[in-house]
Amino acid sequence: MKALTIKSIGVLLRPSTPELKDKFFQIKEIFESHNINVIIDTVSGGMIDVMGQEFDIMCESVDMLVTLGGDGTLISAVRRSNRYKVPVLGVHAGKLGFLADFDIDELDAFIPKLKSGDFRIDKRAMLQASIHSKGEVKEVVAFNDIVMTRPSISKMIHLETYVDGRSFNTYYGDGVIVSTPTGSTAYNLSCGGPVLFPLTQVFVITPISPHSLTQRPVVLPGQYEIEVKTPDKSALAVIDGQDMYEFGEDDIIKIRLAKESARLIHRKEFNYFDVLKEKLSWGE
Repeated sequence: MKALTIKSIGVLLRPSTPELKDKFFQIKEIFESHNINVIIDTVSGGMIDVMGQEFDIMCESVDMLVTLGGDGTLISAVRRSNRYKVPVLGVHAGKLGFLADFDIDELDAFIPKLKSGDFRIDKRAMLQASIHSKGEVKEVVAFNDIVMTRPSISKMIHLETYVDGRSFNTYYGDGVIVSTPTGSTAYNLSCGGPVLFPLTQVFVITPISPHSLTQRPVVLPGQYEIEVKTPDKSALAVIDGQDMYEFGEDDIIKIRLAKESARLIHRKEFNYFDVLKEKLSWGE
């Protein structure tokens, strides 16, 4: 990997966790010892009484982002920074995550490797969705998944799906998950979907508690676009479990792979299957 010219980094902390203040200053001290300027975003800074910089301005001025928290913190950072093409390094504030796989104590030894090119950047597929509702179009991106589901537990939802404009399937049940390879180990996995290698350019459609036992997950190549409609008056689209949008009859959701992939910084020796075995307790 080409060496990174790192003059400054942006830091984001897990929300509502002011106890991360000491760890932030630990990260700040480590990077500054390597002559790298450290900027914290406004929201994170306000949480720990440190002057911060507005997120979009920060992304335009830094060479990489560092998240301190869990996978959710990293997912949020990747979604918000997608258009800036800035690589992200995830530091876990507790247990090892699928994505936030660095420990603070490893940073000091890793920074020289960043500067010399002894690392790798994994480009992971993201989803781009256009939600056409009430005469408006909302554009959103997802790193893990987009879940289309019923607004209440009182009845099943009816979802009609199309692939490149042609009728594909009709789902009755609790909903449908459209997942990236990275998100395949999240909600998709708990609903019986397959584990996908995270660097592939594909996505999977997985039904949630379908009424018919013949409904099964389907993996589609990344060049396809899918459309989702419903004759129901109300339904919900949940983006990475973080944002929620309402849609209903006459509305359309179009989903495809985003043009820009997420860029995650890892050690060269990082092995996805080792993390998978540890997190899922395989072989025990």
